[in-house]
Amino acid sequence: MRYSEDLIEEIRTRNDIVDVISGYVKLKRKGSSWFGLCPFHNEKSASFSVSPDKQMYYCFGCGAGGNVFTFIMEYENFSFVEAVQFLAERAGIELPKEEYSKEAREEADLKSQVLKIHKEAARFYFYQLTNRGGEKALQYLQGRELSRETIIKFGLGYAAKYSSVLYRYMKEKGYSDELLIQTGLFNQDEKRGMYDKFWNRVMFPIMDVNNRVIGFGGRVMGDGKPKYLNSPETKIFDKSRNLYGLNFARTSRKKNLIACEGYMDVIAMHQAGFDNAVASLGTALTSAQASLMKRYTDEVLLLYDSDEAGRKAALRAIPLLRRAGLSQKVIDLSPYKDPDEFIKAEGAEAFAERLKEGRNGFLFQIDVQQKNYDLKDPQGQTDFFHQAAAMLLEFEDEIERNSYLKAVAMEYHVEETMLKRLVNKLAAGGMAPRNNQTPRQTEEKRVREKKNGYETAQKLMITWMVNVPGILGELSSYLKPEDFTNPLYRRVVEMLMKQQEEGEVSPARILNSFPDGEEQKEAASLFHSRIQLESESEKRQALTDVICRIKEASIAWRTEHLEPSDMKGLMEIMEDKKKLEDLKGRKVQLHISFD
Repeated sequence: MRYSEDLIEEIRTRNDIVDVISGYVKLKRKGSSWFGLCPFHNEKSASFSVSPDKQMYYCFGCGAGGNVFTFIMEYENFSFVEAVQFLAERAGIELPKEEYSKEAREEADLKSQVLKIHKEAARFYFYQLTNRGGEKALQYLQGRELSRETIIKFGLGYAAKYSSVLYRYMKEKGYSDELLIQTGLFNQDEKRGMYDKFWNRVMFPIMDVNNRVIGFGGRVMGDGKPKYLNSPETKIFDKSRNLYGLNFARTSRKKNLIACEGYMDVIAMHQAGFDNAVASLGTALTSAQASLMKRYTDEVLLLYDSDEAGRKAALRAIPLLRRAGLSQKVIDLSPYKDPDEFIKAEGAEAFAERLKEGRNGFLFQIDVQQKNYDLKDPQGQTDFFHQAAAMLLEFEDEIERNSYLKAVAMEYHVEETMLKRLVNKLAAGGMAPRNNQTPRQTEEKRVREKKNGYETAQKLMITWMVNVPGILGELSSYLKPEDFTNPLYRRVVEMLMKQQEEGEVSPARILNSFPDGEEQKEAASLFHSRIQLESESEKRQALTDVICRIKEASIAWRTEHLEPSDMKGLMEIMEDKKKLEDLKGRKVQLHISFD
């Protein structure tokens, strides 16, 4: 649902950003701002700044930034609408009711009911575990050395021996068979009618990132088959797009996520202090799960069982993680089979040390390939290096490819230049990755660096527009929004200049116009560029240089896109060139004060 700009602004102003963030991050006042440890990346010194004046936050370490809506979206993994609703409720503001079509209303009601039934089922299973009849399941969990606190944290439960206990409970609550069958918690056939899907099993509630129960996994008590049984896909559960334990791991202060195989692996690691562990839900890791992890980290440690199946799982996961933009390391747990076994035998400290010894994902792939060749045999050696060269072509970025090429050459004692010639030969033969940019790479790099320099100047200017009183009014003589060649920067400048005309500059309000998370993060960074300048003359010189760079980029862009018949546009460009030369030659002076 779309809410009016005025309503969104009222919600923002009624939720002071320092008050809101203080509920998540311990803040200390330094000057006019508040500082704390960034909740979005692992750091030891506080670089996370919250400005009550701007009603914005910014991390000088990882670049996270925005207004109060952005923070709630990032921390709680909410959409913009969900963040608006959350903060409206916090401020006691009643939102207008959304008008749904009949179909949309029925769909929303169904999902709400299915979520409600799952929540009640989780409570029911927990009750069964902790009361008569659940002794065997509770003994199993205690035998796995799980504490009561851990059992409660993960909401573990027990589905009784009889296959109609949950069904009878839900019928007493008044739910219809038509609704219950859509939850995935029940089966139905002609002979038995409706009955519980899960029975005689330890139950593991599966939660989404917002801590809502969306499914279950169940481990059988005894020798029944299958050993583990998961909920089917429903209106609220897609196992390929969720990860077990992510609702806890997403708020971990550790710099990475640990991907492992099963529920007990995750629970054992969390209990031992490794609260960044997650697991796929009974299937191999999917591209959607890799993309989900990318929201919370840049690095994944693959910690699968140390058997053949675990090795294959790691090999399948590595390219998926790489395509999602995640670095990967493979952890060798041998001689132990899984994390639970390792921690019980060696302890948490030894486990932490083993995590530090992770093998780079690509080099792990190379290691596995090497085992297929006899490196003592000349032909085996030749075939292996051809295979390694082909794998190196997976890296489109030349710097990254050369780094890995050097590592492979060093590890397998082959001349780096020889391996590089082989890679180039394979590339020339048609095996080069798409978008290989070798012919004009130097020129493109020069153009890219020049563009980055122009954008840096534009970002710095926008920061000054917000932080230096009166600068916006003076700058209108030298710069226009059209001079900002980046479309997002131009939009921000247009809004700043409009606010200045109206008498109140509010960067936090501007961010309301960017509901997309990535755009909002980029927009927030524009108000926090830093340059260390001491004297007034240094600042004035820097300001002149920045204006000149922005005008240069603007003139170049307009010249490139000028229609041959546009004489008015040509005259404007010529006039701006003259002003630029005067500014560079110090024929005009800026009347702007940084005091």
